[in-house]
Amino acid sequence: MGIFNRITDIFKANVNDTLDKAEDPEKMLKQMVLEMEESVNKATLAVANAIANEKSLERKLAKAKAESADWHQKAVQALNANREDLAKAALQKKTLAEKNAVDLEPIYVQAKTTSDKMREQLNMLKNKLEEARSRQSTLIARSQAAKAQKQIAQSFSGVGSDAFSKFDKYETKIEKLESEAEAFETLAGENTSLDMQFKQLATASTVDDELLALKASMGKLPPPSEDPEILALKASLGQLPPGNS
Repeated sequence: MGIFNRITDIFKANVNDTLDKAEDPEKMLKQMVLEMEESVNKATLAVANAIANEKSLERKLAKAKAESADWHQKAVQALNANREDLAKAALQKKTLAEKNAVDLEPIYVQAKTTSDKMREQLNMLKNKLEEARSRQSTLIARSQAAKAQKQIAQSFSGVGSDAFSKFDKYETKIEKLESEAEAFETLAGENTSLDMQFKQLATASTVDDELLALKASMGKLPPPSEDPEILALKASLGQLPPGNS
């Protein structure tokens, strides 16, 4: 019976030690179940030995009782044959067998009580192991959920937000490049507009010069304008051409 108390103590010690040192709860839970299975196997072996001892004592007790009954029958047979000497010898054997049976009886009863109790405790231990196996999957699922929740919480609290910071940084750079590109396009457009205006002016000047040259060659240019005082003098002298008066 002491073995079950020791196993229970081992379970408690393992659990406490594991919880204190656990870095990965999932691995630790699996390891604890493996240790519990090993302990159950050892307990099963102990119970098997106890049952074997009980059965051995049961057979010895049954044999002693059977021998007692057999020697009793032989004593009766000897008396029927008028062999008192054989009857006495048979009764002596019967007495020894009875004494052996009497001595074995309490030992057998104790062994049976012990093995029955150990079997009951082993069944309880196996039930605990099954419960641990069942809870293991639940606890592992809870552990995984807790890890995921922690990661999300860390992301929201700023821990582990490097990736988001880098995205913001690159977005700022891209926006800056876009602004610079727009600025250069604006400047390029202004320069192009100014160049076009000057080109248009040059083109217009060239056309005007060619028009004047053409009019001159055709004699269609008006006379050059004169000073107003000279024109007035010519008018007084009657020297203005017709149409200029």
